[in-house]
Amino acid sequence: MKNIIITGGAGFIGSHVVREFVKNNPDSMIINLDALTYAGNLENLTDIENEPNYVFEKADITEPEQLRTIFEKYNPDAVVHLAAESHVDRSITDPMAFINTNVNGTANLLNLCKEFWTLNPDHTHGRFPDEKRTHLFYHVSTDEVYGSLGETGFFLETTAYDPQSPYSASKAASDHLVRAYGNTYGMPFIVSNCSNNYGPNHFPEKLIPLCISNIINERPLPIYGDGKYTRDWLFVIDHARAIHQIFNDAKTGETYNIGGFNEWQNIDLVKELIKQMDEKLGNPAGHSEKLITYVKDRPGHDKRYAIDAAKLNTELGWKPSVTFEEGLGKTIDWYLENKEWLEHVTSGDYQKYYEKQYN
Repeated sequence: MKNIIITGGAGFIGSHVVREFVKNNPDSMIINLDALTYAGNLENLTDIENEPNYVFEKADITEPEQLRTIFEKYNPDAVVHLAAESHVDRSITDPMAFINTNVNGTANLLNLCKEFWTLNPDHTHGRFPDEKRTHLFYHVSTDEVYGSLGETGFFLETTAYDPQSPYSASKAASDHLVRAYGNTYGMPFIVSNCSNNYGPNHFPEKLIPLCISNIINERPLPIYGDGKYTRDWLFVIDHARAIHQIFNDAKTGETYNIGGFNEWQNIDLVKELIKQMDEKLGNPAGHSEKLITYVKDRPGHDKRYAIDAAKLNTELGWKPSVTFEEGLGKTIDWYLENKEWLEHVTSGDYQKYYEKQYN
């Protein structure tokens, strides 16, 4: 049995990745390592928490001794690293929290892997013959490390880094650390950079769940600037599938972009969301458009992100399972059917769940 640590497994993307691994790796022990900060929520995983190949460990990646205890307990064969501070607005007001978690936390994990795994520096760039790969450090990152695009073009795996916010700079630094450990120590690694995720269990500080919540409660829908910022959107369950497939099938030392093969300006996205929400809530068409509120732009706001995920499609055959409109509909349905979850998240009651379950 392999022991696989997934960091940040109680978060939005992490919980879907944990579920994907638990369901599809019955012969592996999946260790969910999460500090349960504000966006970590064990209620995301109630459906698999009693599975025999799943265990939760509360630990903070910024605390090396906490990590050491878990490494000594499980001696992991692989680490899938998702734990991160990830909200751009928060990084602007508190950049050191992002540097500590995203840079120092990643370094702590890499150092423990270097200590516990037998590495061969001759395997430069973290590339191992497939039949000899016994360990893997899979680092999950973001397309924001590439900076901002103009009106045309796409981010490739070879695009030069140009981070524009403390968040994206901290993720860029962590990407470089992972590759440096591969080059210097022979650490077997893979990096993936994804576009904006959406779907069930998304913490309501982000655009789509925030707008869903605010439409339900007839509150303003804040739109930065002129609303023409453009993003590629990826359904989180498709992202989890991609991570699992890359983990199992990709060569070490590689980088993969993961995208939804679509682009939406923020204002068009919100109008599509309003259209579907009003229909599902039984409101007259366009009823919630009056809630659109343009607000002052944030500093360092990247104009456009667009992912070219052709490498992942060509090499591994992965592609999204739903269109954006379909995925958005599934997301809205989930929030409407799980209003209690949303209330717990916004009230902080979900933190009591951990104490009830594990104390």
